[in-house]
Amino acid sequence: MVTKTKKTVNRRYIEAVGRRKTAVARVRIVPATRAVFLVNDKSLDKYFPLGELRQAAAAPLDVLETKPILQIGVKVSGGGISAQAGAVAHGLARALVKQEVARRPLLKKHLFLRRDSRMKERRKFGLKKARKAPQWSKR
Repeated sequence: MVTKTKKTVNRRYIEAVGRRKTAVARVRIVPATRAVFLVNDKSLDKYFPLGELRQAAAAPLDVLETKPILQIGVKVSGGGISAQAGAVAHGLARALVKQEVARRPLLKKHLFLRRDSRMKERRKFGLKKARKAPQWSKR
């Protein structure tokens, strides 16, 4: 009789999910010798062309006193480019907390662990948009 033994999988990376509006980002961080930040297999500069969006996506790293040298890989989908940057920041903050729990108060103080749940309101039938009604005419 052959017995199957469970292999213990050594997870070298830490994974977390970040969300903003309809954008979802899956962030994986790995301790490395040189810092790499890839979003959908592109560099951060190529994926987020605006400096403001790059800064928003990497903001949790900027807040930390000691910047860890990490290889960061992100798969992001859905939403617009601004919502994707917010989702990346949320996921990155969650992954950093998983890596070291002592970072939680600092990231929480800067509101990186808070999920921004604002979504677009759905369109209702009989209306042009969520609340905009067709022009009313008496006759």
